[in-house]
Amino acid sequence: MAEVVTKNWYVIRAVSGQEAKIKDYIMNEITRLGYSNQVEEILVPMEKVVQIRNGKKINKEKVYFPGYIMIKANLTGEIPHIIKSVTNVIGFLGETKGGDPVPLRTAEVNRMLGKVDELTMTTEHIAIPFNRGENVKVIDGPFNGFNGSIEKVNEEKRKLEVMVKIFGRKTPLELSYMQVEKL
Repeated sequence: MAEVVTKNWYVIRAVSGQEAKIKDYIMNEITRLGYSNQVEEILVPMEKVVQIRNGKKINKEKVYFPGYIMIKANLTGEIPHIIKSVTNVIGFLGETKGGDPVPLRTAEVNRMLGKVDELTMTTEHIAIPFNRGENVKVIDGPFNGFNGSIEKVNEEKRKLEVMVKIFGRKTPLELSYMQVEKL
């Protein structure tokens, strides 16, 4: 009968911007050295962000905790050394000099993983970057290229009422945040 190994969550500190590469590299090293049964999961928490490029919505994933990688493993024996020897790994979060890595408390893990689940659920979460009275340029739709000022911000409908001069007359347009950019 195989012994039951308790695995805890730890946080690896890594060079920001390299998280996914480092995660793959750690996984490869651990597998190559035959320790994959000691590591259950390696996670780079991501959030979905919506960007507008040339009037098109682009869903991108962005690292939620830059410079941190979560790992669920039994960090005993050689494993901490293997992970630390990976290029661009700085060390473990909360470890004391020469001491063992400190596992995350269950509450912290749930909060972080809960946040990750929440972030994957709400893709269209866009903060309201506009205020009344601001001048904006319409970048999408039939009035593309027109400039105007924001009269109202409707948070529920995620719409703006923008006053635009059309043929010398001020006309209110209802536009989404995606259709305008600040001047």
